[in-house]
Amino acid sequence: MTKKPNIIIIMADQLAAQALGLYGNPVCKTPNLDKLANQGVVFENAYSNNPVCVPSRASMLSGLLCPEISAYDNATELASSIPTMAHYMRSLGYWTFLSGKMHFIGPDQLHGFNERLTTDVYPANFDWIGNWSEGPSYVPSGTALNGIVEAGPCIRTMQEDYDDEVEFQSLRKIYDLSRYKEQNPFFGIVSFTSPHTPFNVSHKYWDLYNDEDMNPPEVPPIPFEELDYFSKSLFFAHGRHRHTITKEHIRKTRQAYYGMISYIDEKVGKIINLLKETNQIDNTALFFVSDHGEMLGERGMWFKQCFWEWSAHVPMIASIPGFQKGIRSEVVTSLVDLLPTIIDIGQKDNQNFSDNLSGKSLLQFANGNQNTGDSFAISDYYHIGPCVPTRMVRKGGFKLIYTHGHPHLLFDLDNDPKELKNLAFTEDYNDILEELLSICFQNWNPEKINQDIIKSQKRRHMIKAVPGDPPNWDFIAQLGDEKRYVRKDGVDATKGRLRIPPVETVPPDMPHLSKEDIQKMMTGEKTFLFKKDKK
Repeated sequence: MTKKPNIIIIMADQLAAQALGLYGNPVCKTPNLDKLANQGVVFENAYSNNPVCVPSRASMLSGLLCPEISAYDNATELASSIPTMAHYMRSLGYWTFLSGKMHFIGPDQLHGFNERLTTDVYPANFDWIGNWSEGPSYVPSGTALNGIVEAGPCIRTMQEDYDDEVEFQSLRKIYDLSRYKEQNPFFGIVSFTSPHTPFNVSHKYWDLYNDEDMNPPEVPPIPFEELDYFSKSLFFAHGRHRHTITKEHIRKTRQAYYGMISYIDEKVGKIINLLKETNQIDNTALFFVSDHGEMLGERGMWFKQCFWEWSAHVPMIASIPGFQKGIRSEVVTSLVDLLPTIIDIGQKDNQNFSDNLSGKSLLQFANGNQNTGDSFAISDYYHIGPCVPTRMVRKGGFKLIYTHGHPHLLFDLDNDPKELKNLAFTEDYNDILEELLSICFQNWNPEKINQDIIKSQKRRHMIKAVPGDPPNWDFIAQLGDEKRYVRKDGVDATKGRLRIPPVETVPPDMPHLSKEDIQKMMTGEKTFLFKKDKK
């Protein structure tokens, strides 16, 4: 049998494909990712299967769409009975390791991996549960846009502490793997927390960019009354109504974000160089992906949690030994396609696996096949904001955004990449709309999903409210990590640890709105009358 390639998936957090030069951004500097792209294939149309951290990662690891694994929000427990990438690859003879963030919720903090090298940066308990009974006004924790209005350079961030530890442990593991042949072939995930908000970065990376070089958002803020229901709901859930966002805020946020990406790019280069130094690069398949994107001010929106391109579209690069180099594939793909792809690389030898995976192997496209056929991608979202089941379907050049109980959105991305013209009510596109709706509803019942989500939320909120329950599930790799990173006391309580020097909290400068006022503004019964953002 041919020697099986090693496999490493390098993962960033909240990195939009559109932020990278290899996807057309003229500002962001990523020389190592550019080199990796030249050594393999860039997937032009890759999507997150859920634009929020926990369910996206659970879906990617299991190779199953979120409804199949009840992955709803950032307090979702991935059941131990669901096989993950680690289980599949171990069954193929691989040694498996995880270094960095995966944000597992619940007592199972390994999910099949032979070893976990680092503490997780985020808590493992039921801390960030959705609450649809509260409507769009509900935010699980934090003050939302503080990550934007407090953006800028600093001496050091907690995220850099974490990602430096992930890098160190990963490099040490690569050294070990070159020594200990009994752990070969190996499959590893190296998962960084940058460039996730808050948008602060040390001066070394901030100074890679000049103020005047910052590109503004391509789509300016859209007036509240012109927003779709989904976007209106996130306007409130993200606290967009509490802070005035200035051009200076946008510039600083973008400069910090690009600096954080360059920081991650440097780490990608170190991993690749060490694989070369230890003579492992020629037998190692490398993937680079993100769990979801970041709106970065496009449409006046921030963070993720929606299906607009900056939030749902993710980078995906694959460099596989023996495959073509420097190619770009237009196949519509998503993170659930990674598991069948690495199984294919691992030479499954016609083994029978436990599940019918949601994705498809990408090996044929990584070797230059440009026949994209009927490929499509599905993304789900069930967290804060709209408080109804939502789903995205991308096929060919068209994208459907389905928000249960509200008008459909349909876009022709080939001719309208900024997603400004809704074609859902244009007669010429009826057939396309019906085709995407058919894909959307295949094995998916939004009424049942709605009932299941509300039941799950009530159960977890009940457990969370019990004194002393649940027990502490956090995976701690090193003494002191339980105080070093974000834990169940929430982001606000750890602000003193986030940055050196600490940044003084910027209080909201707009009035608080009641739940009732927000509901009236969502339905048009009351007009949104706050002052316009400053120029």
